[in-house]
Amino acid sequence: MKLSYSYLGFSLIFLTASPMTFAQQANVNLDFNPQKNTENLVPYGGNIISPEVRDDHTITFKLKAPDATKVELTGGPILLALKSKANIPFVKGADGFWALTVGPVKPDIYVYRFILDGVSIVDPNNTFTGTSNQPGYSNVVVHDSKPAYYDALNVPHGNVTRHIYHSEVLNGEREMFAYTPPGYNPKTKYPVLYLVGGSGELASGWMLDGRANFIADNLLAEGKIVPMIIAMPNNQVLHRSDPDHVNKTHKLFEDELRKQIVPLIDKQYSTIRDRKGRALSGLSMGGRHTEAVGFNALDLFSSFGILSAGDLEPEKLNPSFFNDPKAKEKVDYLLVGLGKGESDSAVGKRSAATHKALEKAGFKHEYFIGGEGAHDWGTWRLLLHDKLLPSLWKK
Repeated sequence: MKLSYSYLGFSLIFLTASPMTFAQQANVNLDFNPQKNTENLVPYGGNIISPEVRDDHTITFKLKAPDATKVELTGGPILLALKSKANIPFVKGADGFWALTVGPVKPDIYVYRFILDGVSIVDPNNTFTGTSNQPGYSNVVVHDSKPAYYDALNVPHGNVTRHIYHSEVLNGEREMFAYTPPGYNPKTKYPVLYLVGGSGELASGWMLDGRANFIADNLLAEGKIVPMIIAMPNNQVLHRSDPDHVNKTHKLFEDELRKQIVPLIDKQYSTIRDRKGRALSGLSMGGRHTEAVGFNALDLFSSFGILSAGDLEPEKLNPSFFNDPKAKEKVDYLLVGLGKGESDSAVGKRSAATHKALEKAGFKHEYFIGGEGAHDWGTWRLLLHDKLLPSLWKK
């Protein structure tokens, strides 16, 4: 890991822009290198360039805070990439500017925050700010020499539709996003992947942070997956801090799936309306929903993806699933996957226990630990691209 601290006046890199060079962070195009600032332009509404990502994969963060006494870089994904177990301090320069250069790190998208005199804040000059059901965070896009598998490429693109519906189960208005593949034809019957998020996520998480639609577009263009609909509902069915969350959430989410989510998708789209044409997958809490609810819904689903989740006693969580001698015949594909950086964590232990229980009971499944990430979107994008989507509905 390379860490260096630099004053503002000496840390900027000025490049001469060619006629075909566009300013970054302008949101003009869906660039794969949006934080490589080629024209030294401050983001609209900002007062300094931050972050600035260079081709050598180093990053410079800056903050104008003349009255601050301490500024640090924090955030699990970026610190893991930097192999740092502690927050990393900035150095204060002239005129109240703070600066920090770190790296190089491997190309990916990393979540980070600043700690300003003990208060966690987003980078106020970064236009790439996460949107979810938790306090704000910033994203830094570390580009490679070409677009990544999760970037918008020059290939046919599908559509993402936002559905607002009334839930009788939860007595309120809900949202769900649905991806249809390029060339969607109402006369064709499509399988559906129901893809859900984790604690603190919204229905838009898999689209905005997960890049699920771009990943599906790119895999389809390569002929690596079958055309499918991806339904991305909100699996937050009660406040995550509810003291009885664990006991309440599974029944509520099952009811929402059966009575609201699946019927809406089957009504709005041309779907394969049986269990063989449906898959359920989720990350973190959504992975646990997949296990706790999905395994008990073999009449609805035949394929499953448990991402960064599991249970220490799977047989007690799903006794009917593990005690049903015909259940093994009803599962077409089952993935238990997690990031290398979380394999020794509590999540890793739950994933391992789920894998061992499935193995002991004779369920054919794929157990995968890989990637450079931990409990973060870097892991979940990789699992979606490398494992889940290419493995569903294989002929």
